[in-house]
Amino acid sequence: MNLISSLMETVQKHGDRTAYIFQEKETSYTELYNEITMFASGLHKLGVKKGDHVALLLGNSPQFVVGLYGAMYAGATIIPINPVYTPDEISYIIQNGDVKTVIALDVLSPILEKITNKLPSIEHIIVCSTSQETNEQNVFLQNEQMQPFTNVLSAGDLDFPAAPIEEEDTAVILYTSGTTGKPKGAMLTHKNLYSNARDIGWYLQFSENDKIIAALPMFHVFCLTVALNAPLIKGSTILIMPKFSPSEIFNISQKYKATVFAGVPTMYNFLLQYSEGNVEDLQTLRLCISGGASMPVALLENFEEKFTVIVAEGYGLSEASPVTCFNPLDRPRKAGSIGTDIINVENKIVNELGEEVPHGQVGELIVRGPNVMKGYYKMPEDTAATIRDGWLYTGDLAKRDEEGYFYIVDRKKDLIIVGGYNVYPREVEEVLYSHSAVVEAVVLGVPDDSFGEAVKAFVVRKQESLTEEELLAYCKEHLAKYKVPATIEFLEELPKNTTGKILRRALKQQIIHA
Repeated sequence: MNLISSLMETVQKHGDRTAYIFQEKETSYTELYNEITMFASGLHKLGVKKGDHVALLLGNSPQFVVGLYGAMYAGATIIPINPVYTPDEISYIIQNGDVKTVIALDVLSPILEKITNKLPSIEHIIVCSTSQETNEQNVFLQNEQMQPFTNVLSAGDLDFPAAPIEEEDTAVILYTSGTTGKPKGAMLTHKNLYSNARDIGWYLQFSENDKIIAALPMFHVFCLTVALNAPLIKGSTILIMPKFSPSEIFNISQKYKATVFAGVPTMYNFLLQYSEGNVEDLQTLRLCISGGASMPVALLENFEEKFTVIVAEGYGLSEASPVTCFNPLDRPRKAGSIGTDIINVENKIVNELGEEVPHGQVGELIVRGPNVMKGYYKMPEDTAATIRDGWLYTGDLAKRDEEGYFYIVDRKKDLIIVGGYNVYPREVEEVLYSHSAVVEAVVLGVPDDSFGEAVKAFVVRKQESLTEEELLAYCKEHLAKYKVPATIEFLEELPKNTTGKILRRALKQQIIHA
């Protein structure tokens, strides 16, 4: 079984049901499957064959869904790319990923024209309009390699057969953001993607009655599995949002009676702080899902109290398709925990020697299961360092309690060592978030002549009346002396990526160049 054959089953069971709603237009499962088939046929007529690499430079849209599944139907390997990346970042991934065909937004045409001059391996650029006013034909005439998405779609045949797909064939290559050096392409097989979407859909009790808000970027693995692939397996309806907007979340939830929302902690913070939000608009939500970063306990509890909905936190990473842990729905979730093993996946905490540590002790989180990638594209040494004896080493520091609940302590690389003592940024951030005047906070280690490193906090506050002295005094009440920030810098906002994840690297660069 794979995502394409699973979608065929969904169409047979729920063909007339709504697969997705986008800008008030409803599309049934049968209509979606027909478009996927025709687009796959159109790609085949262009010369795209099994194993070819197809890049997606698209935002949340029906074209992303049809492009992704259509390329898989044709047997291609898909490389989703963030469309707001710089030309250099896009060029690197296209070149490193051996991309032959690009499906992109029309606004990126000038960038892609420059890139194709340097990368002759690109054979086709399929252009998607960003608005109804855009004339795809005009873009097409500018470059013989370019043609409209609608042309490829209309050229296809409905009776086109799906390419033969093996479980271990690479379905998607996800380029990780990379904390150091260039991004690495995690190769996810059809087995990886299908198994994780199937298991998380079962674990979170998705059904054909669910309406799931897809506000996270579809090119990101969190949305790809939890808010796209899993709902399509279960016959749910996806409420596609072009981008995250607090006002639109309230509007869409109220209008379509949404049942599930998936987001990163920053999104929950925006929803909580949105003064015009009507609590009743979210009353149909049965479940909120948080991932992508650790959610501060104070934020989780305040959100749950205001909107009377459970926020289930989970954990994942691109290399694991992505989900490995989730708070179970059949018993109380634990605030601050990423939950327990999902079905078919095993998590373990180990020391530097790879030996499992006792409950409550901090070590590195490692994972194994059918969701673990087959490796990094063209990087055998990095693959060997990350996957050892069948276990994926995540680089995250965690601990496990006696009931099997896991807790992320911090990224191994983010650990701050003050005078020989370990300081986990998350612990300090939890204290900062618990202050009523703090909106957001992030903690980093900075060089210190006396102690090697010192703790520095960046904070967004509700009122300017909050002073550094007042906040430091609050920290001293709740933290050991060596954990208290040496300095606190107030910012208007914290830098974030397109998923809403706080960019620690940008703040580190700011410190370096200060």
